[in-house]
Amino acid sequence: MSESTTAPTGDRALKARHRAMWALGDYPAVATEVIRALGPILVSACDVRAGDRVLDVAAGSGNAAIPAALTGATVVASDLTPELFEVGRRDAAAAGTALTWQEADAEALPFDDASFDVVLSCVGVMFAPHHQVSADELVRVTRPGGRIGLLSWTPGGFIGRMFATMKPYAPPPPPGAQPPPLWGDESHVRSLLGERVTGVEARTAMLRVDRFATGDEFRDFFKATYGPTIAVYRAIADEPDRVAALDRELADLARSHDLGGGAMDWEYLLLTARRTG
Repeated sequence: MSESTTAPTGDRALKARHRAMWALGDYPAVATEVIRALGPILVSACDVRAGDRVLDVAAGSGNAAIPAALTGATVVASDLTPELFEVGRRDAAAAGTALTWQEADAEALPFDDASFDVVLSCVGVMFAPHHQVSADELVRVTRPGGRIGLLSWTPGGFIGRMFATMKPYAPPPPPGAQPPPLWGDESHVRSLLGERVTGVEARTAMLRVDRFATGDEFRDFFKATYGPTIAVYRAIADEPDRVAALDRELADLARSHDLGGGAMDWEYLLLTARRTG
């Protein structure tokens, strides 16, 4: 189930666009070639163990869900875009594990209250447009005493700046939609979760990315694989001057973060908490 049947027409249309956007390109290539390390980091921070019931929200192709399943936990990988599951199933089988894949909207999760011991999301739930609604769902499906773990790109880090670079070229967001990188702001996430959680631990860290030798290579890879970038370029496809300008700006952004030899550090926020009883 990807959304409530009672959702307003405009909201259903927005979710349909989001689903289609993430099916563009080859997001599993981003997950495996660029950000593979993030899933195991989040699983470790959540102390996932054998026997835990785990939900990965906005799981994509299983960047965190598969490492969680490898601990012996019982894992459900949920995502609005089930087109991503085919690669995830293959990767899980290759890793020697199995999990459940279920189409689901992060803002209307089709699971009972208090169903899971651990609820996590690795650069996933941050892209749901209504942050408070998503946060409410994360808390709702976590059992009292259960763990919640979120790993999100920060506003000031590389990916946050990439979205800021693309924003002037993108169509305006629909009313009520909030910027994804806000999930990388600790105070914002604390306010979303509120007093329903305790023991909040948060830290920023860097993911070392050395996949791209040049800024041009980074830009071309994301133009070909990353749904949000593809969608922005499609929106300006009939404006060659703007396409050329965005080409320059994305390549320049990557060059500005080059630590030498093409290596970059991408900042993320890792936040864990326990649901109160």
